[in-house]
Amino acid sequence: MKTVAFFDTKSYDRESFGKFSDSNIKIRFFENKLNIDTVSMAKNYDAVCVFVNDSIDSHVVSELEKMGVGHIALRCSGYNNVDLKAAKGKIRITRVPSYSPYAIAEHAMGMILTLNRKLHRAYIRTRDHNFSLEGLTGFDLHGKTVGIIGTGKIGCAMAEICRGFGMKVLGFDPYTNSLFCGENTSLEALFSQSDIISLHCPLNKENYKLINKNTLEKCKDGVFIINTSRGKLVDTADLIAAIKTGKVGAAGLDVYEEETELFFEDYSDEIIHDDTLSTLISMPNVIVTSHQAFLTREALNAIAETTMKNLKDYFDGKELKNEICI
Repeated sequence: MKTVAFFDTKSYDRESFGKFSDSNIKIRFFENKLNIDTVSMAKNYDAVCVFVNDSIDSHVVSELEKMGVGHIALRCSGYNNVDLKAAKGKIRITRVPSYSPYAIAEHAMGMILTLNRKLHRAYIRTRDHNFSLEGLTGFDLHGKTVGIIGTGKIGCAMAEICRGFGMKVLGFDPYTNSLFCGENTSLEALFSQSDIISLHCPLNKENYKLINKNTLEKCKDGVFIINTSRGKLVDTADLIAAIKTGKVGAAGLDVYEEETELFFEDYSDEIIHDDTLSTLISMPNVIVTSHQAFLTREALNAIAETTMKNLKDYFDGKELKNEICI
């Protein structure tokens, strides 16, 4: 029987993976994130399974190789937290390239609707029996322009939703997608014309901190910034400065630059020492959710099914269709 150490797991992981269990694969669930301090927990396992905030740097790769771990199964699509160069030729790595683009896109639209119509503020008011409408004015989404950066499956799903609201859809992606229902344009045009900008691209060297002081200056006054992709697509300090001046009218962030040690955990009884995150949370026109855009039953089941197939194919010596590091 083959053994797999699952890191950074929660109850919903155990539930979804239980539906796709394999009698030939024994799983041990750990709540700890995989990093250089916890990598010793992978000893005597044939493979490890990790998520977005596990840190698989060169040191972790080296330790896993020494232990004889031959496979890293990512139960996510992004892999910016993995040192692929260090793993090349040493450890096989697979991912889940697609699970539910609708989950991410619908969460992004939920953020837009909430920020625009001030639903989060209205909810708190009415619970205090305050039924005033002062300060809750929004705008019609119909006729507005949304700029979607990243026109893959998630970007396409987002475009369809926005089209349903009667919005003009602009898109930018280095790789043109014929299924994208909006107008492909340049980044310059997208920044200057969009009322709302929604990020749906993977993180890489080319787009690191794509949203920064210089790009924000090109945007319309009052632009909405929505990020459900990766935190480091946005320079948070520059975003906060733009929110304070009114250049950015609102921001919906499901991801955050320094989320690794915070997101997915409960710190409600503790003081958060991240002043930048505390500032964001304190702003009335900012919504921060803790990387939950993927969290639907359909997405969790798809992640579990694909991940288990990746592991089974590896152990059976079959072709790894979702391999990213050979």
